Amino acid sequence: MADTSLLQQRAGAGTGPTPRPGPGTGTGDRTGDGVSHHTGHGTGGPTGPGNGTVGNGTVDGARNPRASADGASAATPSASTAEVTLPIEGMTCAACANRIERGLKKMDGVADAAVNLALARARVRFDPSRVTVTDMAARVRDLGYDVPLQQVRLAISGMTCAACVNRVERALRRVPGVAEAAVNLATGTGTVRLLPGTASVADLVGAVRDAGYEAEPVGEAGDEAEAARQREIRGWWNRFVLGAVLSLPLLVAMAAHFFTWHGPVFDLLQNGWLQLALATPVQFYVGWIFYRDSYFNLKNRNANMSVLVALGTTAAYAYSVVALLWPGLGITGLYFEISAILITLVALGKYLEAVAKGRTSAAIKKLLGLQARTARVIRDGREVDVPVEEVAVGDVVVVRPGEKIPVDGVVLEGRSAVDESMLTGESLPVEKGPGDEVIGATVNTTGTFKFRATKVGRDTALAQIVRIVEEAQASKAPIQAFADRVSNVFVPAVMALAGVTFAGWLVATGDLTRALLAATAVLVIACPCALGLATPTAVMVGTGRGAENGILFRGGEHLEATATLDAILLDKTGTLTVGKPSVTDVVVLEALEALDAGPGVDGDVVEDAAEDAGEAPTGAGASGNAAPGGDAAPGRGGAGSSDLDAAQRALLRLVASVERASEHPLAAAIVQRAREAGLDLDEPESFEAIPGHGVQARLAGRDVVVGNRRLMEARGVAVDAAADRLAALEEQGKTVMLVAVDGRLAGLIAVADTLKETAPEAVAALHEMGLEVWMITGDNARTARAVARQAGIPAERVLAEVLPADKAAKVRELQARGRKVAMVGDGINDAPALAAADVGIAIGTGTDVAIEAADVTLMRGDLRTLVAAIELSRATLAKIRQNLFWALIYNTLGIPVAALGYLSPVLAGAAMALSSVSVTTNSTLLKRFDPMRRFRRDERSPAS
Repeated sequence: MADTSLLQQRAGAGTGPTPRPGPGTGTGDRTGDGVSHHTGHGTGGPTGPGNGTVGNGTVDGARNPRASADGASAATPSASTAEVTLPIEGMTCAACANRIERGLKKMDGVADAAVNLALARARVRFDPSRVTVTDMAARVRDLGYDVPLQQVRLAISGMTCAACVNRVERALRRVPGVAEAAVNLATGTGTVRLLPGTASVADLVGAVRDAGYEAEPVGEAGDEAEAARQREIRGWWNRFVLGAVLSLPLLVAMAAHFFTWHGPVFDLLQNGWLQLALATPVQFYVGWIFYRDSYFNLKNRNANMSVLVALGTTAAYAYSVVALLWPGLGITGLYFEISAILITLVALGKYLEAVAKGRTSAAIKKLLGLQARTARVIRDGREVDVPVEEVAVGDVVVVRPGEKIPVDGVVLEGRSAVDESMLTGESLPVEKGPGDEVIGATVNTTGTFKFRATKVGRDTALAQIVRIVEEAQASKAPIQAFADRVSNVFVPAVMALAGVTFAGWLVATGDLTRALLAATAVLVIACPCALGLATPTAVMVGTGRGAENGILFRGGEHLEATATLDAILLDKTGTLTVGKPSVTDVVVLEALEALDAGPGVDGDVVEDAAEDAGEAPTGAGASGNAAPGGDAAPGRGGAGSSDLDAAQRALLRLVASVERASEHPLAAAIVQRAREAGLDLDEPESFEAIPGHGVQARLAGRDVVVGNRRLMEARGVAVDAAADRLAALEEQGKTVMLVAVDGRLAGLIAVADTLKETAPEAVAALHEMGLEVWMITGDNARTARAVARQAGIPAERVLAEVLPADKAAKVRELQARGRKVAMVGDGINDAPALAAADVGIAIGTGTDVAIEAADVTLMRGDLRTLVAAIELSRATLAKIRQNLFWALIYNTLGIPVAALGYLSPVLAGAAMALSSVSVTTNSTLLKRFDPMRRFRRDERSPAS
């Protein structure tokens, strides 16, 4: 929603040049000068999720990637050069094409570039060893255009630690055309963004399999990922059960050494050949997954948890085999139980870890479970129950009390109260009547109503929310980069340390057994499983908890950034205020009467209104009373008057006739007030919007200007006579528009927007959290300060009279002072400022807000959810830091203890399994966190 008055951004039809669309797909919403600006902050459109399904080796319908007409096609003209065709969005003229062409040719490694404006693509010949497709796409974006990317999600199985994640990501990034690849260990999924036409899903799956893992594409509802997770859980459980059954006798045999009495069973279990028979299936069947994974890792010159487990257990197993087969070598003792129990414990730990990871993704399951299975649709005059998948846009759907609303739509007839808490977090049912929007998956509580379906399938609000949460849970928080860097060097370092430990013990004591046990303990306890799970599990629970409270984080990076904010920039209209302005004052000055009576002036507008004066409806809230103690300036207004007199009606009709050409909320408020007054509006002969100042038009042969003081001064209109009245209205927080007719001031019209009831409470909470709270508006300084005073924002933190195009500049000014800034707006007209901020936060109500448009989306208009979002992000980041601390301290303390021989391999294996489970369990504790706890605590406090 645009910010207040005609003194700032207008969404009306305007004049002026059409700017080149910016990068991204944008919303196309007008931002104040009557011009459609495309913004790159949104993620819908070609760059958004799910656009252009990739499957069966095709992208955008191109069966042969090299022959794609619309997508990007790859070819290799020579051994040293390659050729790629980049699809480009945002070009509007030949100058755009030339700019992109020059920019690409300047890149090191680009031999030639040709941009075709008509086909919206660039053909580039380049040296792959010096420049990549990703680099070229980034260059195009830097120039202000966009290269749309296809998104593919894969369900990946077989990963055991952070090193596996790094390896799969590298394999995917090596596929030609892949720009980005992010793999999440906790969800077992990978998100790949690639140029259309350069690679197929089969290429991506093949790359993962070549790396030693299994992969399959994920469908819209994520069924494949869930199925893969269940297979993983069952697989680890089966391995653990088999390992436990075979290892238990070995454990009993080990325990027999601590007892003085030995029966025949104990004696049997001491038989080395029986121990070999029990340990071998565990080693090579249950533990086969570690050998297989180790093979692919070592083949690709990598090392991960599987390598450590395989090395440690194989050493203990091989030592025991040698001792059993060649007793004459002087090797004493059998340690089959160590290898078998270690593998069994690792399998148990992986099973518990998989179960815990499944719990962290419960939010997705819960959201998917909200979807209605059937819908009652009117077909051929009869009510018919059909599967929800068969509902089409335009269908009329009937919903009875207690039923779920199957899809999104608009109410046609009937009234009811709808429980939207499952999507927006709003606890109270929302009244719905004809013309109101309803959201699929919400629950009808009272009456029966009919609605027309407007969004079905993947376009519904629920589908969008699920998609956002899935992507957020699959994304990486920046803090994850630390864990990735550590894991890249950790395993090789541990292998080296184990070798040093073995050599040290052997040299120092000459005891091969002690050296082997100490080295094995080092290998096992150092497995970096917990490190790889520390961040993604917390992000999964945090984003899921947010979705349950109507807070949508678009990714882990935005979740982390929200936790580190120190300045909040609030747009006024629709954020601090309700966003439904209404006319409060119509003030007629003497100049209008003089104009009306003057010679040669068409008085039809006033005369028509005067004829209807006796039928004038009650003008609630539209009196001319503005100054305390009565009129502060000459003119009509009628202190305390509740009706519009003839002159007021004439002025209102004049201004409304001009403003009917505008779509700005304040213009709409004036037009609405005129219609309520029963006034017939005229069509202006001409209309022009002056960005940030107002409008001018020609109506009934008169030149009419409506706008702020600066516009009047620019047009040579004297405003001194109305200065006192103007000041008095602005002090009340009202937006005042001056009206000039034929160069003379004719009157004032004041419009006010109600402050949200919870805004002062939310602002106070933000201050308590140590955040700077700023308000930005295009309104005049006096009105802005009055509204800020009501909200509890200091006057020195009010940015007033900011033109629409300058809001992003104000954000950058705060950033230049070292602040991490969040811009909070409606997600549409504030898009440039949202994009410029460290975190762009869109606030709205249900489907009224563009939930695809910002880094964080608040589904409710309640500003307290902004506080909740920051509280949740801080809690999540704290949980990530806790996890990383415990994962690192576990290894930091455990490795020296194992190296010094104070930790047996069996205990090391148990500790390793416990570390992964403890980190995952710690993350799931976030499910108990209440983001709104601050306000619930205040509600429970006794009234003072």
